[in-house]
Amino acid sequence: MKRIDTSDMSWDDWDAQVRPEPEVTDFDRVVETAMTRRAVLGSLVALGSGAAVMGTAMLKGTTAHAYGQSDFPFEPIPAFTDNTIHVPEGYTWRPVARWGDKLFSDAPEFDNGHGAEGSDRIFGENTDGMELYRVGDAEVIAVNHEYVNPALNIPERETPTEEDVMTLMNLQGVTVMEVARGEEGYDVVVDSPLNRRIHHNTPMRISGPAAGHALLQTSADPSGTEVLGTLNNCGSGRTLWGTYLTCEENFNGYFGSTDAELELPEGFARYGIQHDSRYAYELYHPRYDIAQEPNEAHRFGYIVEIDPADPESQPVKRTALGRFKHENAAMTLAEDGRVVVYMGDDERGEFMYKYVSNGTYVEGGPTDGLLDDGTLYAASFNEDGTGSWLALTPDTTAMDTAMICIHTRQAASSVGATTMDRPEWVAVSTTLPEAYCCLTNNSRRAEGFTNAGGDLAEPAPGTPNPRGENRYGQIVRWRPEGGDHGADAFTWDLYVMAGNPVVGLGSYAGSDNVTEGNMFNSPDGMQVDSNGLIWIQTDGDDSNEGPYSGMGNNQMLVGHPETGEIARFLTGPSGSEVTGLTWNSDRTVAFVGIQHPGGTWPDGGDSLPRSSVIAVWREDGAAIG
Repeated sequence: MKRIDTSDMSWDDWDAQVRPEPEVTDFDRVVETAMTRRAVLGSLVALGSGAAVMGTAMLKGTTAHAYGQSDFPFEPIPAFTDNTIHVPEGYTWRPVARWGDKLFSDAPEFDNGHGAEGSDRIFGENTDGMELYRVGDAEVIAVNHEYVNPALNIPERETPTEEDVMTLMNLQGVTVMEVARGEEGYDVVVDSPLNRRIHHNTPMRISGPAAGHALLQTSADPSGTEVLGTLNNCGSGRTLWGTYLTCEENFNGYFGSTDAELELPEGFARYGIQHDSRYAYELYHPRYDIAQEPNEAHRFGYIVEIDPADPESQPVKRTALGRFKHENAAMTLAEDGRVVVYMGDDERGEFMYKYVSNGTYVEGGPTDGLLDDGTLYAASFNEDGTGSWLALTPDTTAMDTAMICIHTRQAASSVGATTMDRPEWVAVSTTLPEAYCCLTNNSRRAEGFTNAGGDLAEPAPGTPNPRGENRYGQIVRWRPEGGDHGADAFTWDLYVMAGNPVVGLGSYAGSDNVTEGNMFNSPDGMQVDSNGLIWIQTDGDDSNEGPYSGMGNNQMLVGHPETGEIARFLTGPSGSEVTGLTWNSDRTVAFVGIQHPGGTWPDGGDSLPRSSVIAVWREDGAAIG
């Protein structure tokens, strides 16, 4: 069977190839007819006492000059287009772990294409979300490996061999690794008893309302409660009780059919599961062949909980948090102690979600059931700057609780949730009663565009998704009623609309806090530090041409929550996505992920570009976040 060439293709590009996008409005015509930036921003309602909408009144000082700063502890840097990392003066960086680095001394030396043996004992490929934990005296990072690039990971073949497929399986998933600080920076502690690789064949338990459901039962697991592996681990989260949440995103691309005429089961089209897979797993593993095991695909698309302090513990898939293309999971507490988890579904025209537990969290108390027993909600945004969380229950959806957790997208459609421009990372403020979500972009948003469920997803002035053919993306912010994340109502605005004030017209120039000196596109990753500053990471077009002229490589910026000011802190190598951010125990070092870099980064010479985690710190040793 001849495979689609996916050797140098992002997941978004692959999805577009197997699911061709409809005709969209021509960019120039959209710009010409789009409302002006003043109209866009004027339609948003001021939030909170004394808050202003995103106009110049919201900004402190002057942000129009090239590389100005006010409240940031660094001098903002310009855009770059080269093959290395750039950070502000007074800061430095160094790689911590690269694809192929040893986690155990018996692992093979880095030798691209050496085969499957030992590939589950090295640092995996294409890092993404990550979190650092203190385990006794040790510092431990859990980090995702979202996907692989076959042309880099295995010898080029038209059809991969069975050993090739095992190599690809082993290089994805999650790494848990102890790191330690030395004279030159942080390094992996090789052979630490806390080191662990979790991959596509790691046994996991299924919990929550969907566990045991008929749609999760397979010939290998007739109970529907045990599954092998976690797929396409994108963003992450951390629980209040010290465990790691890894999020399954584009799981659909791992499943294919050996029967080209197979009629796809109900619900597969909504999740993008088709006859073609990306990695040919179905040729050697029947569980990925939907002609043989159609229920296996229902066992992916969840959030998985991992205990980084116990390498013998079994990961758990938490079905109560819903099944969709999970980007990340941002956990906080309602005023009454219930656990709240915010989540985005990273696909054009899909939804934002919230989970609220029925039980309450008590520090040091039992946590069993907090992520298994609760209610899912989908977000609805109104044009007057208000919004509500719509409960997904048997009464509101006409679906039983298990089916809500398996076909979550359909449940959200049934209640009329607001379609969004690819909702990705969610972050909850550490200093204010508010939260943010990156709406990374939506090149397909045009008049008459719908998602796979038929929900209208065209541009809508006065909503979080006001622009057609949205190349640049935006960040929506909401404040729960009464400052309580457990509340059903909220108010909202746009923290920033990314854009290009040099070549863009109207709303495509971006909001007033976007200038020639800080412009960017496709906000993707996001974290809020202990001071309340918003760290924004991008995964967009780095061609530096046309609509993206002057934006340079993908980058990490810092935003002020009250002034709206945004400054560029880091730029990645050409071709890379900057994704994943966490801090060490004393907040003096930031760990940043560099995914699918181009050129010969980070080694130079003739070596292959390697996805890596780097450490960044201030040379004076002061806190960085």
